[in-house]
Amino acid sequence: MRGMSEMNGMRGMSPLTGGTWAGRALRVLAVAAMAQLCTGRASAAEAVVAQGAAGVPAVVVSGTVGDEATRVALVARLREIYGADRVVDQLAVGPVVAPPHWAQHVGQLLSPSLRQVRHGQLRVQGQTVLLQGEVDQEAQRQQLVADMAQALNPSYSVRHGLRVVAAAQSTVDQALANRSIEFEPGSAVLRPAGVLIVHEMAQALRQVRAPRVALIGHTDALGGRAANVSLSLARAQAVRDLLVARGVPADSLSVSGMGPDQPVASNASEAGRARNRRIEFRVGS
Repeated sequence: MRGMSEMNGMRGMSPLTGGTWAGRALRVLAVAAMAQLCTGRASAAEAVVAQGAAGVPAVVVSGTVGDEATRVALVARLREIYGADRVVDQLAVGPVVAPPHWAQHVGQLLSPSLRQVRHGQLRVQGQTVLLQGEVDQEAQRQQLVADMAQALNPSYSVRHGLRVVAAAQSTVDQALANRSIEFEPGSAVLRPAGVLIVHEMAQALRQVRAPRVALIGHTDALGGRAANVSLSLARAQAVRDLLVARGVPADSLSVSGMGPDQPVASNASEAGRARNRRIEFRVGS
């Protein structure tokens, strides 16, 4: 008897559904049972969890499990983790057979800690569990593997391909490197040096594949506040347009203009005013 139940999440993942799970997260593939039925034909229990359309924070659960109780339990567990309004239930019940206590084991594997994994995949095939993806810290990687081993009985084996990578915000901050994106005075026209920085930021954003990035424009305190708010918004929009032209998904970028309201330095000096004239990249989920 072999397993085949699949839970799959979207955010730029590879094989099977090509995506990653909601909140930058995890594509889960749980392979449960493939059994010989009385007809002698093999049938696979399958459940697929996938994020909805781009920009829509939905977790879609689809596939086939062996009974209604298993279907209800898995959907309820996902709704508990991600919120009822984010889970779309397309899970079906069919003539398939899973190993003993399979639903219980999969339910234990579906823990809130999986939200720490980005661009990942969880696969349970027979009694072998494989977890792949990216986490921010080594401690997270070790804890996830330990938690999964403790959730299963000794007949299951746990393998992982988790990689520790820099957090998305850290990656973006390092790419900007405290530089200011320069514009022509009093306008939203990027200077050549500013264009080059935006090109570098586009590369960093494509790398981290953040689902949400807020572009926040700021100005110094010279001139009227209303004009500065409008200018900061126009500059953020100009940066967004160039990022989109360089391949960053448009629906991942939002813009706002704060004008002079959030200075990071004193406006009493030119050096301080130069620091305050900036575009902030704030990574969200």
